[in-house]
Parts: sequence; C-alpha cells; structure tokens
Amino acid sequence: MHCINCQSKNLGKIAPDHYYCWNCFIELRKKHDIFHIDEVDLDGSLLSLDDLFTEAERRVQ
Repeated sequence: MHCINCQSKNLGKIAPDHYYCWNCFIELRKKHDIFHIDEVDLDGSLLSLDDLFTEAERRVQ
C-alpha cells in the first residue's frame, strides 16, 4: 500500500481502514473501496482533499 498523494509507503495505521502518511501528513480513510483523503488543519480539524483526485485514483486496488 502507498500514499495516493506522494506515493510513499511510509503509512501508519490509525484505526481499521484509516491510515496516516508520515511523508506528506495526510489521512486516508477507506470506505466502500474508495479512499477519502484529508489534510489535518492547524486546529486539528480535517479538510477534505477528495476533489484533488479522481474517483479512479482514489479507488482501492
């Protein structure tokens, strides 16, 4: 498995189907065979980055 954003394999598991990329600092959540990508904001809230990737790019392979 690799990060959709930076292609790094340096991912940590936060919870079942929930990962964190230590290289580019984004969170990836797998839901119904699609990854949802979030950036952690300064206040700790999550900002969706899904609109930066096509559904095909976010599909679990």
